[in-house]
Amino acid sequence: MYAWVLALHIISIISWMAGLLYLPRLFVYHVDAAPGSELSETLKTMERRLLRAIMTPAMIASWVFGIWLVVLTDAHSEIWFHIKLTLIVLLSASHMAMAKWRKEFASDQNTRSARFYRIANEVPTLLMIAIVILVIVKPF
Repeated sequence: MYAWVLALHIISIISWMAGLLYLPRLFVYHVDAAPGSELSETLKTMERRLLRAIMTPAMIASWVFGIWLVVLTDAHSEIWFHIKLTLIVLLSASHMAMAKWRKEFASDQNTRSARFYRIANEVPTLLMIAIVILVIVKPF
C-alpha cells in the first residue's frame, strides 16, 4: 500500500508544482495584454482552467496522499516533517494568493506589475527545493 500511496503523492505533487510554476508566468504575459483584448480573454480562460482543473485538484490530492503517508510512516514524530509541513502550508498560501490574483485578472482589476509576478514565480520554486531537501536528506 505504501508504494501506491507514495506514487500517487508524487504524481499529484508534480501536477500541482507544474501549475504553481506556470500560472504566475501566464500572469506576466497577462499584465501586458489590453483589457478586453483577444489575448486577455484567452489568458483568462487558460488561467481559470489551469487553476480549477489541474492545480486545485492536484493540491487537494497532494494533501490527501501526504496525510495518508504520515499515517503509514509515523513521520509526524520527526523534526524535518514539521518543517516540511510549515513549508507546505506556505506553498498552499501561495496557491491561494494565485487564485486571488486570477480573480483580479478575470475582472480586469489587476494592479500589479510583471516584475511582481516574476518574483512571485520564484516562491514555489524555493519552497519546492527546501521541501525536497528535507524529505530526501532529512537534515534534522
